[in-house]
Amino acid sequence: MRRPPPVPGRCVSGLLAVVLAAAVAVLGAAPPAAAHGTLAMSTPATGATVGEPLATVQLYFTERVADNAYFAVTAPGGGRVDNGWTHGSPAPLDQPVREYLLVDGKFEPREYTTGFPAVVKLAHLPAAGQYTVSYLSVASDGEPVRGTMSFRYTGRVTAAPQGWRPPTTGPDPSLVAAAEQHETSGHGSPQSAGASAAPAASPAAPGAAPPAAAPADAGDAGGPGWLGWLGVVVAVAAVAGVVGWRHRAARAGGPATRWPWTRRPAGRAPRRAPAARAAGRAKSPGPKPRPATRGGGPRRDPAGPGEAPEPAPAGGPRLGDRGLAVVVGGLVVALLAGFGLGRVGAGDGRAATAAVGGSPATGSPVAAGDGHQHAAGAGAHTHPGDGDPAQAQVTGTTVSAGGYTLKPVTRSQPAGVNADYRFRIVGADGRPETRFAVVHDKPLHLVVVGRDLGGYQHLHPTMAVDGTWSVPLTLKRAGGYRVYADFATTAPDGTARPLVLGVDHQVPGAHTPATLPAAQPRATAGPFEVEMVGTPTIGATVPLSFRVGRAGAPARLERYLGAYGHLVVVREGDLGYVHVHPDQELVDGAPRFWLTAPGPSRYRAYFDFQVDGKVHTAEFTFDLG
Repeated sequence: MRRPPPVPGRCVSGLLAVVLAAAVAVLGAAPPAAAHGTLAMSTPATGATVGEPLATVQLYFTERVADNAYFAVTAPGGGRVDNGWTHGSPAPLDQPVREYLLVDGKFEPREYTTGFPAVVKLAHLPAAGQYTVSYLSVASDGEPVRGTMSFRYTGRVTAAPQGWRPPTTGPDPSLVAAAEQHETSGHGSPQSAGASAAPAASPAAPGAAPPAAAPADAGDAGGPGWLGWLGVVVAVAAVAGVVGWRHRAARAGGPATRWPWTRRPAGRAPRRAPAARAAGRAKSPGPKPRPATRGGGPRRDPAGPGEAPEPAPAGGPRLGDRGLAVVVGGLVVALLAGFGLGRVGAGDGRAATAAVGGSPATGSPVAAGDGHQHAAGAGAHTHPGDGDPAQAQVTGTTVSAGGYTLKPVTRSQPAGVNADYRFRIVGADGRPETRFAVVHDKPLHLVVVGRDLGGYQHLHPTMAVDGTWSVPLTLKRAGGYRVYADFATTAPDGTARPLVLGVDHQVPGAHTPATLPAAQPRATAGPFEVEMVGTPTIGATVPLSFRVGRAGAPARLERYLGAYGHLVVVREGDLGYVHVHPDQELVDGAPRFWLTAPGPSRYRAYFDFQVDGKVHTAEFTFDLG
């Protein structure tokens, strides 16, 4: 078999150009993150430490907030200290903020240099510690504007005005309805990275100057960024430089160092120079046959004694298949590295931060649409919801969602019997899913709650190779139960997609529903007393902290499933499910969660924590009806 012809340099160049164009097209196809009316800066700044008493907190948004916007300030002890709010005078932002709107199918950037403040009044500062401002509004295009900012106060305690009482009102119901309707209409869930804002359905709010359009550039959030393009240029320049150096060395007649991928096969001698071949022919009476290798492979031309190897051809060594693969692979790696650097460089873009789960000035969390709510820094990932506006912040009310179905092997078991609960997570193709991402140390969390909100259990089943999950389950009382499978599948691109599926389970027998306990800020869990600090609020994201004590002294909490606690909230009636993730570290000695209550109802909250290697659960009732 004849040796395959070498790959021409022009072919290599063309292939590299195709790879470069394809990579740029793929990397540039990602839409920019969208946001509108976001929080741009605040006074005091988020995370700041303040030593002198404050009378107001000013939040600067990229447009004037709605007149019925909601603001609440939570003190370290959990009580509210806000005393109303007013619109302030527009002022220049510390730095411009770029937001994106989807207009006629295209993302159009808008750059804002002016902030429109909401001035939130503080009645008093009752203690040193962390204060949190929660806000809820709707932008002029209908996009929800929801989030929090926090600062730490270290100054002296100030007294409340005479006759003042902490406010107890929540957001305007019409405001909550407008925000939730927009989030569930497909116009842009705040947790969906790259979600687009709808074209403005109404003119800008009164008093808001029209934003100046800014040309999109490589540094836009969601694109490769200038560092990404720098990586592309460096990669192309490096390849071009190496190829040019090889050609110059060959033209100069100097020795050309062979690239590793152009190395001869083992056992093959170097070819002789023309002069050496001529000398050999003069000494030989006749032509010497050149043996061929077995199988028709390339023939060998061994050099005789004293013969010099033939210098490389003027064109330099040609790339073989391995050489081409190495060059193309190196270029792709360089492109991806440059793209990654560009994403890091663009990671501080305010609009991008707002679109994937927090306010641009704070990175604070907003509610997810699939029953998961996260602390700041949890990372961006999509959250498919159930599609019903009434289920805006809960899930687990359906057995199928996101293309997956929860299929239990059995739907009932006797009371008081330890039985194996077995089930599968089945995809749209009818086959059991077996690729699950590990979230909080486990690939799947199974939560069981009675229909009367009693009998809570948080279990961790194991999966067999055929995709069947199993876990021992004991249900002491007869009645109906809801079983939630809380998991994240792994997509082909490696990203995790969180889902919660719910299915009914029955225990036959006479059932007397338990009465739901009244709402109280304190509960017991074994030898521990647990205090809930904070007030759940419909539609607004608020901090909830849980202080755990034993015999009058603070308990030393341990990490359980990667966190200092876990909070599951279930709604009475439809058993809508919310799983809230805490801050990574304790705040003022307690785990802190960020909860957005879905709507008017009663809820039961289950707070799991671990002390001395043992897990305990404290239960609370929220009455938001």
